[in-house]
Amino acid sequence: MLPVLAAAAPCLAVPALIERDTQYEEALRVGDTAFLKTLLAEDYVWVHTLGSQIESRDSLLARLAKPVVYKARFTSDVHAHTQGDTVVLRGVSTTEQWNADGTTWRTNRYQFMRTYVNVAGQCKLLSVQTMNLK
Repeated sequence: MLPVLAAAAPCLAVPALIERDTQYEEALRVGDTAFLKTLLAEDYVWVHTLGSQIESRDSLLARLAKPVVYKARFTSDVHAHTQGDTVVLRGVSTTEQWNADGTTWRTNRYQFMRTYVNVAGQCKLLSVQTMNLK
């Protein structure tokens, strides 16, 4: 006889996970590597627009240890897709990034997909994929 497995459940309720994802955006904006170390799965990967760059957990943390150039980062139109203990969030991320003059900025919009998984009872961000919206 096979054992009965408990139904898998997402690591956080969707509203709480969307709030955690908002914290992820802010951590990227300000370079909060301490928060990101607790959020990112060990095998985290971020595939940027058209595969132009692929970042691991370590390479992202190293990049953010340098001065951050974001004026603002925020998301909109966020939707959650849940399957077992995995949740995929998709939506639009808007970034305002300072130009070299330090007084003007440029705005970019990206479609994103972020995959959150339950790792030993903790909600971890496993992967991100972004696509530039022109």
